[in-house]
Amino acid sequence: MESGSSRIGIDLGSRKAKFALLVGNNIAKLADRDTVTFYKRFGRMEGGELLLDLAGSELFSPEELSVSAVTVTGYGRNTLSLRGARVISEIRAHVAGAIKQTGLKNFTMLDMGGQDTKVALITSGKLADFVMNDKCAASSGRYLENMAAILEVSLEELSSHWEEPVPLDATCGIFGESELIGQILRGFPVERLCAGVNQTLVKRVMPMLNRFPSENLVLTGGVALNRALVKLLEKEIGRNIIVPPHPQHNGAIGCATI
Repeated sequence: MESGSSRIGIDLGSRKAKFALLVGNNIAKLADRDTVTFYKRFGRMEGGELLLDLAGSELFSPEELSVSAVTVTGYGRNTLSLRGARVISEIRAHVAGAIKQTGLKNFTMLDMGGQDTKVALITSGKLADFVMNDKCAASSGRYLENMAAILEVSLEELSSHWEEPVPLDATCGIFGESELIGQILRGFPVERLCAGVNQTLVKRVMPMLNRFPSENLVLTGGVALNRALVKLLEKEIGRNIIVPPHPQHNGAIGCATI
C-alpha cells in the first residue's frame, strides 16, 4: 500500500462514531461504534487535544494506520482538536461524501443525524449555501429514538409505517412526546402512530428544504435508513429521493475523500 493512496476519515457523531478507509478511489472499510463507549475506551484529553487510540481500537491494521492520512469531523467540531489529524467542518465533509457516493454535481443534500439536521445546496460540485438546525433535536434521530421508546417499538418497526399517519402538530420534541401519549390514549393503532411520527419529521424539515429547491434531493445521515421517511418525503416533494449506498457513513467517507 503506497503512502498517500490510503486515507482514513472519522466522523465523531453525537450518537455514533463512524470510520471510513479509502484506498485509491475505493471504499475499503467502513465501521461504526457508539460514541460514548468509544470515547471511554479509546479517548482522552491531553493538553486541550483529543487523543484517540486508533491502534488499540483495532479498527485499522498497523500498516493502514502507518500510511494513511487522517481527516476528522463531527459533533462539537468547533472545539474538536484531534492530534495528528486534519479537522474539517461537518458540512464540508458531508457534501464531499455525497458527491463521492452519488457522482452528482448539482443537488440539494438533506443530512439528518442524531441531534442535528443540515440542508445544503450544491452547484457544479461546490457548496453554494446551507442551513443547519442544531438547536432542537425534534427533527433528528434522537427524536425518533424517543418516540419509538414511548411506542415500545424498535426503530426498524417505526421506519416501516407511513400510511394513514395520525396528525402530530407539536413543534417541540418534549411537547411531541406528550402529544403522542395523548394519541395513544385515544386508541389509535401503533402503525398509524408510527406513521404520524415519521410524518412529523417531514413537516419539520420542509421549511429548510424549500429554501434550496433542486432537481435532485440526496438524503444522508442515519435517519436516511428510515424507509417510511423516504416514502413520505417523496410524496411531499413529488420526486425521487436519492439515498447513497452508505448514508450513515457519509461524513466519514467525505473526510477520507478530502
